[in-house]
This record gives sequence, structure tokens and C-alpha cells, in this order.
Amino acid sequence: MKHILFLLAAMTILCYASCDRAHPNVENVIIKGSDTEVNLALALAEHYMEKDEDISIAVTGGGSGAGIAALINGKTGLANSSRSMRTEEIRLANTRNVQPMASVFAMDGLAIIVHPDLPVSALTVQQVGAIYRGEIENWRGVGGPDMPISLYGRQSNSGTFVYFRDSVLRGEYARNLKQMNGTAQMVEGMKTDRAGIAYVGVGYVVQKDGQTMPGIKILPISAGEGLPAVAPTDLANIIDGSYPIVRPLFQYTNGRPNGKLRDFMLFCLSEVGQQIVTESGYYPVSKRYQAQNEQVLNFSYADATSY
Repeated sequence: MKHILFLLAAMTILCYASCDRAHPNVENVIIKGSDTEVNLALALAEHYMEKDEDISIAVTGGGSGAGIAALINGKTGLANSSRSMRTEEIRLANTRNVQPMASVFAMDGLAIIVHPDLPVSALTVQQVGAIYRGEIENWRGVGGPDMPISLYGRQSNSGTFVYFRDSVLRGEYARNLKQMNGTAQMVEGMKTDRAGIAYVGVGYVVQKDGQTMPGIKILPISAGEGLPAVAPTDLANIIDGSYPIVRPLFQYTNGRPNGKLRDFMLFCLSEVGQQIVTESGYYPVSKRYQAQNEQVLNFSYADATSY
């Protein structure tokens, strides 16, 4: 609940900033979308507004699908999404003269979390998929206690829901999946449900000091049987590819951005911006996505922003 109240308070501050700025040249930027990205977007927006008084940035969540819909309907300048746009979304956008362009401003390791008292030390990514497909229904099936598994996930408009289904399950979710409105609800569920399992962006459950949020346990995950199980909290595991559940975090605009919106997006990819990304529990943009970003934003990366 404290996490939710913090988000609401932070969003309110940003909204007041939008209304109260008296500078005649202020440019308003609206960001909407992924709940995975909302904390990071807030941190970047707050920092950027401190250095540029001519911009006012309002950030809200609602899920990747909601952000993409807002972009298509002309209700936001920037849609945050933790998944790629679907073919049908791009077609709908084009019918409305919207030309979506994607850049990547951070990388996210999805953490598999459970209650701290659950005596399971690690899983393979294949076991995680089988659990969420409903093929493994009891924790004893993965070396745990004789206890039915309680599944937590996001609603279908969530980019994380789609990514996890397509990349980890490679099938459909079990019918008994508890579909939660947001990541914060899944985290709170793990604090009280000793049989629970959930998937969340690692930035939600790692504090600024690098420690895991109290009341939950992050399970190390291996890419397959016989391979080492590693945690997403160690950057080295992301860089060398040993952690198997990593995805890009997208920013979608209508065509190439310009003005203050482009300036803000460039800031997100600057050395300072990428440091904020790291401090927020996420990872710098990988080399794989640099060319895509340069095409959209028309700039060259500094070495410090990549790995």
C-alpha cells in the first residue's frame, strides 16, 4: 500500500508541476503506459525537469496496452511499453495517420519472486514456464513442500503479461492465474501468500542500496538443466547472457520526436540518464538496440551509455 501511495503522490507532484509552471515557453509532455516503466519514467522526468524549466512532464501508468492505445488516439506524446507493438496495433495506428517509432531506453530483467519462507532455492526457466502453464501444480514438483502453487500474473493489457507468455510460457497461462491490476499488487501478494509465485520487473523489488525489498525472495533462474542458476540483481549476469529472462523497455512516439520531447528522450540515453536507469534497478541499453535508437533519434551514443 505504501508503494501505491508513493506512486500516486509522485504522479500528483508531476501533475501539479504541469499546472503551476508560469514560464511562458513551457512545453507539456505526456507519458503513459507500462507499469513496469512508470517508476523509472518518474525518476527520469523529475531529474530532467530540475535542469530544464521549459518542460513539464506528466507520467501515468495503466499498462503497455493503455499507453499504446493513448498514442494511437493522440492522447499521449510518449507511450512506454514493455513489449513490441502488435501488428494489429500498428495497422490501426496507420489508419489514423499515426506512425509509431520505437526506441529503447533501458533493459529489464524479470524477477521471479516468492515468499521468503518458501523452501525452494532456484528454478529453471523451463520449470517456470511449466508452472505458469499449469503443468506443475504443486511445489513438490520442483523440490519444494507438498503445497499447491498459487499463481500471480498481470492482466492481459500488460506488456509484461504478453512478454512472459510469449517468451517464457511459450503457451497459454493456467486458468487459475490470479490476474492483478499492477506490479505492486503482485509484490504485496508474495508478502502474505507462502505458496505464491509472481513475475515482476527487477527494479520494483530492488532498493537503491541494492538490497532486495523486505518480505519477498528473488529466485535464481537457470537457462536450462545443468546450467548455473543466477539472479537478475547482478549486472554481470545480464551482460553475459546467463540470466535468461531479459527484455528491452520501449518508448513509442508518433514519428521521429522533436522539441522538448526529443531532448528528454536523449537525456534518458545520456550518461546521467543511464546512471538513473541503473540506480532504479534496471540495466543500460544493450548494443543490440543502439542502431535502432540512433535511427529514431538521429544521434550517436557515447561509450558510457552502452555495454
